[in-house]
Amino acid sequence: MGSTASRDSGRARYLQIAEDLADQIREGVLKPGEQVPSEAQLMSRYSVAQGTARKAVAELRPMGLVDTLHGKGTFVKSKPPVRRKSSDRFRRSHRAAGKAAYIAESEQAGKTPGVTVLYVGPIDVPADIAERLDVTAGTKVLARRRLYFSDGTPTEEATSYLPWDVAKDIPELFENNPGGGGIYARLEDNGHLLKEFTETVRARLATKEETSALQLSPGAPVIHLTRSAEAESGRVVEVCDTIMAADQFVLDYRIPAGD
Repeated sequence: MGSTASRDSGRARYLQIAEDLADQIREGVLKPGEQVPSEAQLMSRYSVAQGTARKAVAELRPMGLVDTLHGKGTFVKSKPPVRRKSSDRFRRSHRAAGKAAYIAESEQAGKTPGVTVLYVGPIDVPADIAERLDVTAGTKVLARRRLYFSDGTPTEEATSYLPWDVAKDIPELFENNPGGGGIYARLEDNGHLLKEFTETVRARLATKEETSALQLSPGAPVIHLTRSAEAESGRVVEVCDTIMAADQFVLDYRIPAGD
């Protein structure tokens, strides 16, 4: 495998090397699942110091091109991210078919979905979620916290918050498995017909706890997505606070051009 990184003007050497490695990954020279050259190999190949080689490899992680496994090395990612289409994932037809949004989109991507329920029960609602639910901070709500998997890899952690007066009359919401179509189907079964979803998306570095839960490389980015589900009545009946491994998803939005 040859080196094409040149000592051109202005750009830091580690960025040149990172770009060269990224090109090799995209062109299939470095294949999915293959180990990226070690720091020692990069030092020899590009005639650079160890720190430069290390920084070059670190640049590949936020690009979503590699995974670093402690004690084993850095490897080219073996599978593309799930494409999450906002215009499709919350279709009522998915719920009618007994599929929650995560199940539907994973199957469309050819991946095997999985979920571990971490907590279901009452909590005092955090202030930022209370604002979206239009309740007082500290009010009791039902929380449902889950860890989602794609082909056995943890990809996102999500907590749904539902107003207690809505949730208390829907016993399925207190079960680990709320039934086909997920919690949105149960809400609609009980008269809370959903009208629209509003999402706020932020990007940031993962916390230590998130890095552990999602098995991320140190310094990896996450997508912090908060979604409100509004019923036809105008009331927000659920807020979902989600932390997603940024390299595992592509967020695809359709935006009307008219007024």
